[in-house]
Amino acid sequence: MAKIPVGVLGATGTVGQHFVKLLLDHPWFELAALTASERSAGKRYAEVAKWYLSEEVPREVADIEVRPTDPKAVEDVELLFSAMPADEAQRVEPACAEAGFVVSSNSSNFRMDSDIPLIIPEVNPDHLALIDVQRERRGWDGYIVKNPNCTTITFVLPLKPLYDEFGIRRVFISSMQALSGAGWAGVPSMAIEDNIIPFIAKEEDKCEEEPLKLLGSLRDGRVELAPIRVSASCHRVPVLDGHTIAVFVELGREATPAEVVEVLSNFRGLPQELELPTAPRQPVIVSPEEDMPQPRYARNAGSVPGMAVVVGRVRGDRALPNGIKFVCCSHNVIRGAAGAAVLNAELLRARGYLK
Repeated sequence: MAKIPVGVLGATGTVGQHFVKLLLDHPWFELAALTASERSAGKRYAEVAKWYLSEEVPREVADIEVRPTDPKAVEDVELLFSAMPADEAQRVEPACAEAGFVVSSNSSNFRMDSDIPLIIPEVNPDHLALIDVQRERRGWDGYIVKNPNCTTITFVLPLKPLYDEFGIRRVFISSMQALSGAGWAGVPSMAIEDNIIPFIAKEEDKCEEEPLKLLGSLRDGRVELAPIRVSASCHRVPVLDGHTIAVFVELGREATPAEVVEVLSNFRGLPQELELPTAPRQPVIVSPEEDMPQPRYARNAGSVPGMAVVVGRVRGDRALPNGIKFVCCSHNVIRGAAGAAVLNAELLRARGYLK
């Protein structure tokens, strides 16, 4: 089948660059358009993208002319991947959907809107049915699909099989989040060297709200939020890539650590069944070492580097009824951002939502 022409909105930043890298040799998608701010439009991509992922911009995209981030500038593509800041995406993404584009977005805006699918393909692929609700309600020819916050993805992926098997009442998480989550210039070196910053704006709200929608049930065109409570404390640490999260769970019924490990190890979702190109064969990898996962080693684990979540230190928690605690880690800019949106788009194609 012919490849689908795609574009990246906000292609010069860290997440935008990861989109470019993931899409260069994609078997289903052909990278056809890169957009950025007005000051970058009309220039060569190599001129305006300070490439962070290797020594130089890949030659395949170096000479591509950057376009303005406007629906009229990308009329030759069908699918748009959004790496824009939320304030820009708030304006641009609806305009693109109204103009007939499919938008697979990493931006944080609209995630909790009732008619916007917030998707982790292994967790809630059935929520794609909200696309029909969205198009009818808003009168759009296109539509928007969101992936969750990078921290949310990391701990909700292992929570999903536990929720299905044992039930979950309460979750407490403490995150240790990599610098790349704030962007290249997001945290000054003098602020993070020899330090931990115990505040990330809006992060705890996202971690407490998004899991309820992701684990919720779709009924009559709306998502009934999962009846669990989540408490989050989020921290920036001096690690380049890879969010690490300590997770404390009150299960709905008693389970031993060995039973939890078995459920996590055997977990597979629809992307694995469909063998989607960006889906890891094993989405949750359980590490037996007592001092793992560590971001240096866990962030690129698995059959598709950057797309698996590594879980370790699974043990009982005597402070909680039916308590289990563990540590999980994943690549925040791949599984937590660009890779998540690409996997969502692959699911859209496999499920007939793309032409």
